[in-house]
Amino acid sequence: MTQRIIWGRAALLIVMVAGLAACRVDRGMFEGESNVGGAPLGGDLVYDATDESYTITGSGADIYGERDEFYYVWRRASGDLVMNADITFADTSGHLFKKAGWMIRASLDDDSPYVDALVHGDGLIALQYREQKGGPTREILSGIRAPASLWLERTDSLYTLYLLRGRDPLYVVGNVSIALPEEVYVGLVVCAHDAAVQETARFTNVSFNELGTPATRELESSIEILEVGTGTRQVVRRSRAHFEAPNWSPDGDFLVVNHEGKLYSLEIASQILRPIDTGFADRLNNDHGYSPDGSLMAISHSPDDQGSVVYVMPAEGGTPKRVTDRAPSYWHGWSPDQKMLAYTARRDGDFDIYVIPVEGGEEIRLTDTPGLDDGPDYSPDGAYIYYNSVRGGSMKIWRMRPDGSSPEQLTFDEDYADWFPHPSPDGQWVVFLSYDGDVEGHPPNKPVTLRLMPAGGGTPLVIATLFGGQGTINVPSWSPDSRSVAFVSYRLVGPEQ
Repeated sequence: MTQRIIWGRAALLIVMVAGLAACRVDRGMFEGESNVGGAPLGGDLVYDATDESYTITGSGADIYGERDEFYYVWRRASGDLVMNADITFADTSGHLFKKAGWMIRASLDDDSPYVDALVHGDGLIALQYREQKGGPTREILSGIRAPASLWLERTDSLYTLYLLRGRDPLYVVGNVSIALPEEVYVGLVVCAHDAAVQETARFTNVSFNELGTPATRELESSIEILEVGTGTRQVVRRSRAHFEAPNWSPDGDFLVVNHEGKLYSLEIASQILRPIDTGFADRLNNDHGYSPDGSLMAISHSPDDQGSVVYVMPAEGGTPKRVTDRAPSYWHGWSPDQKMLAYTARRDGDFDIYVIPVEGGEEIRLTDTPGLDDGPDYSPDGAYIYYNSVRGGSMKIWRMRPDGSSPEQLTFDEDYADWFPHPSPDGQWVVFLSYDGDVEGHPPNKPVTLRLMPAGGGTPLVIATLFGGQGTINVPSWSPDSRSVAFVSYRLVGPEQ
């Protein structure tokens, strides 16, 4: 009798365990599901272990504004993160702004701060973010449309969205710095952009890596090309090395960058990096650039323990010839007739803008107001020199006549500190670097933007957000056809294993 009771209880336990196993939801790598914002129709998840795909149905009015409605399949994670997925909608109809993608979120509250990487119903890809609880949503739109693999990374407080399309180059949608908690919710989202319907998306090739928080971080440089008309950003070379200040070659085939006191050419098509012979000059800074006819290059080198001095050398490499007698002098621009060099120099404790004949001789001072004047670059017709100046109380873009007369302020927004204006070769536009308005100087490793405005002034347009600053775009970097600009973005990442 006792044995029969024991076997009976064992059989009941087996049935109960089997029943619990049958009820357990298999979410793959994720821990939970939430109908964030109380979308009326909710959603669900189907995980297919055979191909490790996730099919998610969601509803909700939107992921935007001050609050969100969507379906979320999530896990908790901390430290540096890397995630990837290919995303397709089950139905190509429906609202153009229905959304599916990755999200990193501070909480499951509907107004939580977050960063996401989303594919829209019409193929638009965007990096969206809300910096403060209940605050507005902002976004960076990609010039590349779906289909594309979404690759979202968190390194410390920097969030970067990359796109991969087969064997195409790696594209960057943008970088944003946001102070989310160390532990966050990470997962896949679907939003119908219509509270009255549900939409379904399939996520394949899903990968997730939680890298932890490294004790030390290394600098990573990405040399990028931005097509101004579309906003498309292409990574030409990425390296755990400090590259700065790309110039474009006159034929448009390669870039010139500086690294550890030397110059290198970077072929765009092959991404091959080659050293440029600069003779004795092995302490170069990031102020260098081609002459208008492409035959010469101006460089800034610090001989011995002196400050920076301007030199000119053959474009293909060779022995530099010293131009400025006094230091420090930092080159920034060639006159269109190739007769003069424009540079920033400190004299008697103040930085101002000077010009000097290419053959050398007496320098000519163009500015004399208190405070820093920097970054002089000639317009292609020689009618103006563009520069940045703090003379008005904060750093803004100005221009003046080549003799220093008629100074004219061009940017005015106090939310920004503007540096290093570069006119396009066709004379239509000026691109420049902008920090937050409270940042002093031009330090490295800051959230910055590249902005574009008409050459005669006007409302600037943000064309890229990134992590950078010093070294990003100090010198002329337009492509010869005025369609693209080259620059360097940076990240502080954990040491390579």
